[in-house]
Amino acid sequence: MRQCLDKKIGQYKKPLGMKEMKPTESELEILKVLWDHGNSTVRQVHEMLSANTEKEIGYTTVLKLMQIMHAKGLLSRDETNKTHIYKAELSRTAAEQQMVSKFIKDMFDGSAARLVMQALGNHRASDSEIKKIKQLLNDLENKK
Repeated sequence: MRQCLDKKIGQYKKPLGMKEMKPTESELEILKVLWDHGNSTVRQVHEMLSANTEKEIGYTTVLKLMQIMHAKGLLSRDETNKTHIYKAELSRTAAEQQMVSKFIKDMFDGSAARLVMQALGNHRASDSEIKKIKQLLNDLENKK
């Protein structure tokens, strides 16, 4: 796959039409705010991030990150008003699927079963979680 270099922000971008987007840890924090609270201004995102962390986060840092995310296609921006409104273009579900797939590939040599066994061995699942897991397994079994 050919990648394009966006000299303005010094980041690699996928050519238009490519939909797999991998956010950084900082970008993921911004996406979480947008997923939880909906479309927001930079100021709103900054306020929510500042309220949820002990370390100082500068407004201009959030602004720059959101501009980069817009350039990468992670966010869209409504510019019809003076204050721009940002919207997440990557859904929470798509991000979770991408991150879990990468984690399974990198850490568990592609074995989802090893991941599940490790997770269940290290974490006491609640009765409702166990019920959901059993239902998922039944659904997967019935699809065969």
